[in-house]
Parts: sequence; C-alpha cells; structure tokens
Amino acid sequence: MVYDPPVAGLRELKKARTRQLIAEVAARLFAERGYEHVTVSDIAREAEVSEQTVYNYFPSKEQLVTDRDEQVQDQLVKLIRARAPGVSPAGAVRDYVLASVDAIATIPPDIWRGEIGYLAVISPTVHRLTLEMTDHQADAIAAAISDTTRVPAEVAKLQGTAIAGVYQTIFNHAGRRTHEGATQTQIAEELRPIIETLLDELDRWLSLSQGGVRSRVR
Repeated sequence: MVYDPPVAGLRELKKARTRQLIAEVAARLFAERGYEHVTVSDIAREAEVSEQTVYNYFPSKEQLVTDRDEQVQDQLVKLIRARAPGVSPAGAVRDYVLASVDAIATIPPDIWRGEIGYLAVISPTVHRLTLEMTDHQADAIAAAISDTTRVPAEVAKLQGTAIAGVYQTIFNHAGRRTHEGATQTQIAEELRPIIETLLDELDRWLSLSQGGVRSRVR
C-alpha cells in the first residue's frame, strides 16, 4: 500500500521550502552587494518567484534581515516561560544561546556575510535594525520573566535587557571580527568563552533576584 501524504502537509512543506529559499537568496545577495544595493525585485528574480511571493513571506525588505532573529526571540521566550522551578531565565536559555554561537561555524560562507551581524557593521540601516530588534527582544523577554517570576516589572525589564544584550554582543563581535577578516570558526571559538562568562554572571544575578518562580500554567 502506497501512503500519500496529506495535501495540506505537502502544501505547508512547499511553503516552508519557498520561504527558506527566499531567505537564503536574500542573504547571499546582501553578502555580495550590501543591503542597500539589493532590491526585493532582485531577490525575486534570483529566487525565480514573483515580487508578490516575496512579500507574502516577508512583508518588508527589513524582515529579510531580522526574520531569523525574530525566531530566536520566540525560542528564548518559550524557554524562559517553560523553565523549571529554581532555574533562572539565564540558565533556561544557556544551552540554546551557546548552540547559536557554535552554529556560526556551520553557516554557509556565501550566506554568512549576509547575516545581520556583518551587515550591521557596513550598513547604517541594518545597524539601526539591530538596535530596534534588541529593544523588542528585551521587551518580550521581560514580559516572560514578569509572568513567571515574582519580581517588579522594572526589574524584569532590566533582566530582559541584560539577556537581550547577550545576543547583541554576539552580533557586534561576529560582525566586527568578520569585517576584520576572521574566519567563522575563529569567531565561534572566540565568542564561546565570552558568552559563557556573560551567561554565568547573569545566572548568578537572576538566581538571587528571582523571588520564586510562579506557576507556568496561565
């Protein structure tokens, strides 16, 4: 008996592949030409899709740069909300953040310079995007901390800003060192102890200030 996958499943798979293709083509073109010198029509032509198709997946050109990091934000929030009692927000995201650092060495080289860290070094527009994205990430993390930890909202905001700052450190270091000619492997190896130290310090601070973890059934 031959199993035919559900049509809906195939449709979702095709959409996911198209989205991935568009994102990778955009990153490669940004790497080759710089953010400002690539248009949505360039991306559509290279990906062999219509401009409308690009906009269906990415409503703005900016989202072609920030989309991956919005997914990171969603995962950080999810981990913080689901953490066990006694685990600090920094402890909850530690493995995920370090895995992100290690993954730097595995990103295809033709896409790497189209990633947000390097683009922020060479593009004022993308630099602004990273700062805005870090603010949004801080707010989302703060909300997750406030909902799950008995600390004042102002403290949760400070903690959210600190955790979001870890990813900003990754962007800054990776972008600067790429611009200086360092390899992705070198960058990952340099960053790991830096990020481990930051997370350790945050874990100590946040563990002291937790004041008890609230029930995560909301």
